[in-house]
Amino acid sequence: MSKDEIKKIFDVTNNLKHKCILMLIYSAGLRRSELLNLTISDIDSKRMVIIINGAKGKKDRISLLSDNLLQLLRRYYKEYHPKKYLFEGQNGGKYSATSIANILRKAAKKAGIRKTVTPHMLRHSFATHLLEQGTDLRYIQELLGHGSSKTTEIYTHVSKKSIDKIKNPMDDFFI
Repeated sequence: MSKDEIKKIFDVTNNLKHKCILMLIYSAGLRRSELLNLTISDIDSKRMVIIINGAKGKKDRISLLSDNLLQLLRRYYKEYHPKKYLFEGQNGGKYSATSIANILRKAAKKAGIRKTVTPHMLRHSFATHLLEQGTDLRYIQELLGHGSSKTTEIYTHVSKKSIDKIKNPMDDFFI
């Protein structure tokens, strides 16, 4: 998804908890299961990172914590008072994976996005947007928790934005 589409989704999501969920998946490149397993102590505001414990392949990793998101997460914490997990269901315990998909689907529809949008697309968009702004593929691999660079290389698909940044070597010649 484009940055514009992502922004539209965030803009139409008025529920604070829902907005935090969607923004966190995107801004840290999280898998849905990783988001559901986050605890309050996994948000490290001093180091501005998110600690992801026991991710896919039982690997731990860290990802980025956005300044903008941190402010929202602080508001969310004051309003919702989660006990163990960062996002809890109405009766405590882990939030529902199905609910996350439903929140995103409804927000995308409300934002006028006609294609089917899934939580994993937010993760893919995070990686693609990092690549488009020049982030080294090895850093993206670490942020996403990929064991192999081959897995991360799927994000190197050619986009018009990336092609526009390439300088033709012929332009160095004066003819």
